[in-house]
Amino acid sequence: MSLAPDYTDKIPNNVGLREDRRLQRALESWQPNFLNWWASMGPTLPTQDVYLRTAVNVGREGWAHFGHVPMPDYRWGIFLAERDPDRQIGFGQHKGEPAWQQVPGEYRSDLLRLIVIQGDTEPASVEQQRNLGATAPSLYDLRNLFQVNVEEGRHLWAMVYLLHAYFGREGREEAEELLHRNSGSQDAPRILGAFNEETPDWLSFFMFTYFTDRDGKYQLGTLKQSAFDPLSRTCEFMLKEESHHMFVGTAGVDRVVERTAQVMVENDTDDVAALGVVPLPVIQKYLNFHYSVSVDLFGGETSTNVANYYTAGLKGRWSEERRQDDHRLTDDAMMVDALVDGEITEVEVAALTGLNTDLRRQYIADCRGGVNRWNKILADAGLPHRLKLPHVAFNRRVGAFAAVTVTPDGELIPADEWQRRQGEWLPTDVDKIHVRSLMRPVHERGKIAAWIAPPRNGINGKPFDYEYVHLA
Repeated sequence: MSLAPDYTDKIPNNVGLREDRRLQRALESWQPNFLNWWASMGPTLPTQDVYLRTAVNVGREGWAHFGHVPMPDYRWGIFLAERDPDRQIGFGQHKGEPAWQQVPGEYRSDLLRLIVIQGDTEPASVEQQRNLGATAPSLYDLRNLFQVNVEEGRHLWAMVYLLHAYFGREGREEAEELLHRNSGSQDAPRILGAFNEETPDWLSFFMFTYFTDRDGKYQLGTLKQSAFDPLSRTCEFMLKEESHHMFVGTAGVDRVVERTAQVMVENDTDDVAALGVVPLPVIQKYLNFHYSVSVDLFGGETSTNVANYYTAGLKGRWSEERRQDDHRLTDDAMMVDALVDGEITEVEVAALTGLNTDLRRQYIADCRGGVNRWNKILADAGLPHRLKLPHVAFNRRVGAFAAVTVTPDGELIPADEWQRRQGEWLPTDVDKIHVRSLMRPVHERGKIAAWIAPPRNGINGKPFDYEYVHLA
């Protein structure tokens, strides 16, 4: 198996596709359907070309090439990280055994489901973001949007390769369904709730790439531990690209907060809605929404399915290799969030069934890093205001707190009070209208919308005023 992608093939790959003519024909027959989906559900803003990075190697250094590429000609392909022939399973009942190169029959349905769910999220985010180009605040931001989009498309290819290569006709059928479901569709929605939400403005996009793509990082991190080696290697390479998506979100919210703080200081007022920026309370509401929706993506606080996945070796923990335990957990316990007799508390459960909570807590700790960044911007501006993550029970639709209504501070309140007050904590129609009113496109080189600060650095050593996108 070659390590560098073969760009002479119709489908660039480093999995030796030429050597498996049946698989090559199957993927080449899927490719036109993908391109039709991209044309109908991908970015709506017409471009001549975009300054994109394209994978050219799977190694740690020099893995990407930058250049202006027509979007329809982007070379989506199939890239797996380099194989370690001595890799052993690191957890569960098969710990210490050689990693699997084929799907064990007893785990086929579970692996198929994990791959389909992951695969379903990739095209969903492209669909959610398809209209954002029309209101991009700068060519720099427009380029970043399109980079995220093409890489989500490549991540779809990554999962489709696994489905075609290892799951026969059922895998091919599931690959077709990935293009038939659509974000927000009434008849065929995406599998996970967060991927059916709207992303109608750039503040939502930045929050999505910060919070929801960060969930993707943690999900990919657990699948990277998988005993099924092709899935592990696929996710390892996907994580290289996912880091940019989270950077877009982190730096994007940085710049929104920075610009709002500037206007607040310059005008000595908190009431900045009429001054063309996003007020801090509205930023907090968007944060509350996207964070709580993303927290739901981790599932219930306890799960026998996830316990079974771990025991079987299908899905590990974040940074499994750094954990100081036996990596089997059969005799371990942990505390998880729970609702007991109408009170928010914690209860002890078997560690295996609490793995969703373990992963969610890793995610929450990571999310706090961004909030600290944004609060430092406010502090450096001399402002006393601070942003914060809401309580883990706030606005939940999945898990122990789905049936109760809880304030961002963690106070249980009656449902009728929630109905009256939810506009204090979640974006209202008025908030959304105001944010959308700011979304006036700036497609002129070196210019930027007034509601967001410019970035400190450009892309790949280029200046901010570089012509990152040539519009049609």
